[in-house]
Amino acid sequence: MFYKLSRTGVAARTLRRMGAIEFATTVAPGLRDVLLTGKVKEAVVRQDKGGRPAYDAVVLDAPPTGRIARFLNISAEVGGLAKVGPLKNQSDGVMAVLRSPATAVHLVTLLEEMPVQETIDGVAELRAVGLPVGGVIVNAVRAPMLPPADLHAAERGELDRAALAAGLEKAGLDAPEELVAALAADAQDHATRVALEERGRDALAALDRPSFELPLLTDSVDLAGLYELAELLTAQGLT
Repeated sequence: MFYKLSRTGVAARTLRRMGAIEFATTVAPGLRDVLLTGKVKEAVVRQDKGGRPAYDAVVLDAPPTGRIARFLNISAEVGGLAKVGPLKNQSDGVMAVLRSPATAVHLVTLLEEMPVQETIDGVAELRAVGLPVGGVIVNAVRAPMLPPADLHAAERGELDRAALAAGLEKAGLDAPEELVAALAADAQDHATRVALEERGRDALAALDRPSFELPLLTDSVDLAGLYELAELLTAQGLT
């Protein structure tokens, strides 16, 4: 087990009773990152009785994008301080796993200015420390509700209001000027949002990494919704 602290060992039980582990990770927050990444390495190299890997895949839900590189690279920093000995060996072993071709760091983002920029910065930071970047998962994607020509017109505030009124009347609804104006304003907001998302897509495409999109779910994500999202990722080639 990681750092020889078996879950059932006397040392581990004593430390837990004393609260020493919680105390140490509170006083030195970086130590928590060391322990977590060490446990990931342990799970990856663990084998069953037949000598086969214990798990098909190990998935780690890491911290936010802004600190992902520092979190995953913490063992390299520790290894730089400990030149020799078991701590150095453990740190090098963790980084060998995290930097191996078997590892992929996927980033999750939204098509908004700040999340997109954080993703771009996160990819650069991961590459700078030699960590393998996987794909970019774009969450909560909204499908455009207007065809391209109408989107461009709506963004410029030039949507045909007479056509809007005619559409309302065809549906058996009243079409007062105030309602038509409100619909045109909503369409303009929507078109502006779509244009912003397209710029975000272009910026993410420049990262030269696979991109996977998940739709915005109108209901809360229950188990059925989770399976739906998983199927969409699989269909797009994320394994």
